[in-house]
Amino acid sequence: MQTLAKRKLNRRQSGQNVWLSFDSESGSIGSQEVYQYTICKSEDAVGQAMFDELVRYSEQKSGDLSVVLLGGRGAQAMDRIISRLAETDEIDDLLGRLHVFTQDALAPMRMSNGLSFVRDFERLLGPNFFAKIRDFTPMLTETDDLELALGEYLDKLESAGGIDIFFMGFGPEAEAASHLCYIKPGCGAEFGDMAGIIPISSTILEHHISKFKVGGSEITESDEDECRSATSILTLGPAAILDAKLIVQSIVDASTAPGKKPSFKRFIETELSEEPSELRRQCDENPGLLLRLHSNVRSYVLPDLFE
Repeated sequence: MQTLAKRKLNRRQSGQNVWLSFDSESGSIGSQEVYQYTICKSEDAVGQAMFDELVRYSEQKSGDLSVVLLGGRGAQAMDRIISRLAETDEIDDLLGRLHVFTQDALAPMRMSNGLSFVRDFERLLGPNFFAKIRDFTPMLTETDDLELALGEYLDKLESAGGIDIFFMGFGPEAEAASHLCYIKPGCGAEFGDMAGIIPISSTILEHHISKFKVGGSEITESDEDECRSATSILTLGPAAILDAKLIVQSIVDASTAPGKKPSFKRFIETELSEEPSELRRQCDENPGLLLRLHSNVRSYVLPDLFE
């Protein structure tokens, strides 16, 4: 892992939301007038395309890679591919170069809770994957000081050289808005914010539980009770998204999460403002638009997103 000079982490509060950012400028902003995406014939085809992006990137870069995993349904097909290959020595060289991070979490919550992304990753990717990668850094949710733990997580992400590949989903919100990670509409996130702690949203919480159930996670009644009592969401912020070298997006569950259909339609049809303050307002109202500001996105979706 690279050793970088530790940068000062700044804290900003917007309403009940806490955002953390580094001293230096972060979050370079571009603009995509037309959002490009690829329609795949099946969820397995989406998973293969996502895995191929990982392999292609690894062949273009020497040394270690830092990747942010996508949880829930979105990346399960890719996870199955990786898990199967991890049982052989076929991708051992690639796995041995990976610094792996999670992108969001409900808190406070036991790390062993079945509704934790960590448990789901362990189930989907398997023990061989975790034995072969360089390291795995989840967001710590079992702590009395969430801000301190999140700051330490960001320090480790910085030490790994920043994000090479950010595997990304797309979440629906009311009024055809959207969320990325768990950056929800109106939470006051700014382009330079690396991570945040935001109050729980009942909409997001229900979406989280339902997608885990659809995805086949083993969830006990006590797991669900604890999850429903969580008060905050830890999430990577706009700067982490905008600074990633490559974003690989997948949307495979529009049939079970139909709110994604109008949200994606609004996302691709919105005309982005050229005026900075208005653009910030647009992204706070509809955080999915952050992907329209990144110049290197690969988006793989299924036909049911448009039905």
